[in-house]
Amino acid sequence: MLRYQTVLFDLDGTIIDTNELIITSFLYILEKWFPGKFKREDIIPQMGKPLPEQMEFFGGADLREELVEAYRKYNVEVHDELVREFPHIMTALIELQKLGVTMGVVTTKQRVTAEKGAQLFGIDQFMKTFIVHQDTTHHKPHPEPILLAMKNVNADPRTTLMVGDSQYDIEGAHNAGVDAAGVAWSLKGPEFLKQFKPEYMLYDMRELISIVKGD
Repeated sequence: MLRYQTVLFDLDGTIIDTNELIITSFLYILEKWFPGKFKREDIIPQMGKPLPEQMEFFGGADLREELVEAYRKYNVEVHDELVREFPHIMTALIELQKLGVTMGVVTTKQRVTAEKGAQLFGIDQFMKTFIVHQDTTHHKPHPEPILLAMKNVNADPRTTLMVGDSQYDIEGAHNAGVDAAGVAWSLKGPEFLKQFKPEYMLYDMRELISIVKGD
């Protein structure tokens, strides 16, 4: 009997390395509107929130939609050039599939760019549910998107694990009544994530196999 029969993943910064894509896109847009005002270290703490919230933080409510539109256009243009795979992701997904684990994605990204990233590396083939920004009214750390993913695959919260790279993934998991695993390759760093008390901290995605099996 597996300890976890369902594993839900955040996308950006967790199973797809979009860190440079996101930071580059933010810096490109913000430099056009606010020359010299923002640097990389201003972007990282906001990562993991829905894009409109991030843009309202940087540019205010009046510019939010304009900045979001410009960001999405540029982000798509440079997407395939800047997105990378994290080490050992495919190995872990293949092993989880062999074990009969049900997998899904829960992300705050828009569907177009989320699916584009998942398809680029063939990650989409493993996912039985794929929750994106448009699918819910509320977003992580609100439990709604995780609860919807579980409903879609008839998951038991007692045997469900959420894996992510931000505090919003960990808090969202706990708010939904499921366990959480942080990933140490998060730009925010493992020590930051540990403050939110994930049940596990992954330093290599292959460690997920023994966790799922309950070894």
